[in-house]
Amino acid sequence: MGSRNSDAKLIGLFIDMLAAEQGAGPNTLDAYRRDLTDFSEFLARNGMSFTKAETQALRDYLADLDTRGFKSSSVARRLSAMRHLFRFLLNERVRSDDPAAILSGPKRGRGLPKVLSISDVDRLLTRAKELAAAPEASATQRLRALRLYCLLEVLYATGLRVSELVALPLSASRRDARMIVVRGKGNKERLVPLNDASRQAMADYLAATDAFKGEKKKGLAASKWLFPSFGESGHLTRQHFARDLKELAVSAGLAARLVSPHVLRHAFASHLLHNGADLRIVQTLLGHSDISTTQIYTHVVEERLKSLVRDLHPLAEK
Repeated sequence: MGSRNSDAKLIGLFIDMLAAEQGAGPNTLDAYRRDLTDFSEFLARNGMSFTKAETQALRDYLADLDTRGFKSSSVARRLSAMRHLFRFLLNERVRSDDPAAILSGPKRGRGLPKVLSISDVDRLLTRAKELAAAPEASATQRLRALRLYCLLEVLYATGLRVSELVALPLSASRRDARMIVVRGKGNKERLVPLNDASRQAMADYLAATDAFKGEKKKGLAASKWLFPSFGESGHLTRQHFARDLKELAVSAGLAARLVSPHVLRHAFASHLLHNGADLRIVQTLLGHSDISTTQIYTHVVEERLKSLVRDLHPLAEK
C-alpha cells in the first residue's frame, strides 16, 4: 500500500509540473493521470513502484498492454507517458537513472483513421439544415437543430478541436467578426478565420435562441458561452455534441462509426490541402505547435502532386 501511495504522490507532482511548466490542458492531464495510474497498479501487483522499477518491468508492462488488446497507438502513448515521468523523476533527483531511456515502442502508424469526402460533409450539413427547417418541429427541437447545424458549419469552416468549439465565447458570434480568437492547448491563443456560411449559421442560431427565450419567458439564462448548457461547465459538452453528431450521421445515411467531431477536423484539413492549401497554413489553423503533427496529412499533398503531374505535364499520356 505504501508504494502505491508514493506513486500517487509522484503522479500528482508530475501532473502539477505539466500544468505549471508546459501549460498542459485538462484533457491532456487526465490522460496522463489515467495512463500512469494503470502503470502504477501493474507495478504494485508485482511488488514494485516508480522509484524501484527497472527497464525489464517497463517492458513487461508494455507486453501486458499488448496481451490486453491495446492498439499500437495506445501502447505508444503509454510509453510516452512513462518516458516523460521517468525523465521528470531523474530531473527531480527522485531517481538516479532513467529506466525508460533505452526502451523502443511499437511503430505507430500515423495515417488518418477515417476520412469523410466533401460529399459526405455536404450530406451532413444538408440534413442538419433540413431538420432545422422541419415545419413539424417544436421550438425546442428547432433550437437544438439550429445549434447542431451551427456547430457543424463552424467546425468544418475552422477545423477547431471539439473542446475549443464547444467552449467558444458568445463574443465569437459578433456580426462583423471575420476572425475569432481561439484558446487552444497549453492556453495558447490563435486567430482562425470564419466563412460566410458559419457566420450566417451563428446568426440564425442566436436569433432562434432569443426567440425561444422570449417565448418561454425562461429557458437559457444569460451566458458568456456561444453554446450554453445547464451543466457544470456552463457550455455544451464534447460528449453531448458527439452523440448528436452520430444521430445526425445515421439520419443522413452515413455510418455513425465513421463520423465524429475529430473526423470532421480531419476533413477540414484534408480538403484544404487537397485544394492547394500550404501545409504550414493548415498547421497554424489547426493549432499544431509542431509541423510533424500536421504531416499525417502529407499523403493528401502527395496525391495532389501526382494528379497535377499526371494532368498538367506536357509529356503525360492523355
